[in-house]
Amino acid sequence: MEKEIYLDNAATTPVHPDIAKTVMECMVNDYGNPSSLHRLGLNAEKKLKAAREELAMALGVNADGIFFTSGGTEANNLAIIGTALARKNRGKHCITTQIEHPSVLNTFKYLEKEGWEVTYIPADRQGIVDPDDVANAVRPDTVLISIMHVNNEIGSIQPVKDIGRLIKGKGMTPVFHVDAIQSFGKIDLKPESWGIDILSVSGHKIHAPKGVGALYIRKGIKVHPVHWGGGQEGGVRSGTENVPGIVGFGEAVRWIENDVDKKYLYLLKGILVAGLKERVSEMVINGPEPQHGAPHILNVSFPPVRGEVMLHALEDKGVYVGTGSACSSRRGNVSPVFEATGLGKEIAQSAIRISLSYMNTEDEIYRAVDLIEKCVRELEGFTRR
Repeated sequence: MEKEIYLDNAATTPVHPDIAKTVMECMVNDYGNPSSLHRLGLNAEKKLKAAREELAMALGVNADGIFFTSGGTEANNLAIIGTALARKNRGKHCITTQIEHPSVLNTFKYLEKEGWEVTYIPADRQGIVDPDDVANAVRPDTVLISIMHVNNEIGSIQPVKDIGRLIKGKGMTPVFHVDAIQSFGKIDLKPESWGIDILSVSGHKIHAPKGVGALYIRKGIKVHPVHWGGGQEGGVRSGTENVPGIVGFGEAVRWIENDVDKKYLYLLKGILVAGLKERVSEMVINGPEPQHGAPHILNVSFPPVRGEVMLHALEDKGVYVGTGSACSSRRGNVSPVFEATGLGKEIAQSAIRISLSYMNTEDEIYRAVDLIEKCVRELEGFTRR
């Protein structure tokens, strides 16, 4: 039996074997609490410092601005709620988009229940927001703007660089938060020069373990803690740090920055798109044209075949894909992203998300094209009966 082909990397990536080995060694040998004053604690603290510096170098920022969290969802919650609480005396208006990840949208829904007002900027059919729409929505009482860099479902890349520079160039004062969980390690990020004040990233999207994320917070930006404890992470995020996970995160960042060609994902995506266009003429590409979207995400539909049916048919052949955000796909509702972009219910219900990683091979992509075509033909015959 041929090896399975994992193409659901926007949901999570497999931990790289070398990174897993490093994590295991840390768990066995560097198990001290980094807040302890003895040698084992100091060794763990050194590991944290090294990982913090790896993330800082990758982002081109000072290591003092990196704060570790339990993952991307906590990073987004802390960025949004923490900023809103820190600036509530200045105003209670926030701006985001209609196509954010649930960890952002649901956090803003919580703030609305607590008395904040939120403006949701629409996106076009490619899932892109207009920077002028964002700037025009700013009011004197606006305290926070939160916009994702790469959409996790359709791979659209938001012009966060233009938005940040436009906001700062006009002398506007809202804190600008960017959810970079899907873009970090795949697309270059320059938060300081782009006018980004807070940035969220996650480890398990780049071959590190689950359960670790981070925030970059620009110097001078205040974020109110959302839970209390021993004051770890500079008092921003209390709780004993997940040292092995953080070490794995740092190692993944080092690997990607030093040993990986980031153009490789576009190479794989090009093979995938060309093969599917040639072999499956019924395919509909959802969101931006592949060359303009994220290098690792391709969202396609094969109407009238339902996405969930296609997912399980491919699973039977050893190919693993997704149907949208892994955090909400089990509910069976039409994705807010598809509603906001006006792609239609039939297209939404037929959609699958194929997402790539640096650990995929060209041979896997060629085989995946063959198996996707085979599943489409089999399922088309079934739906016509």
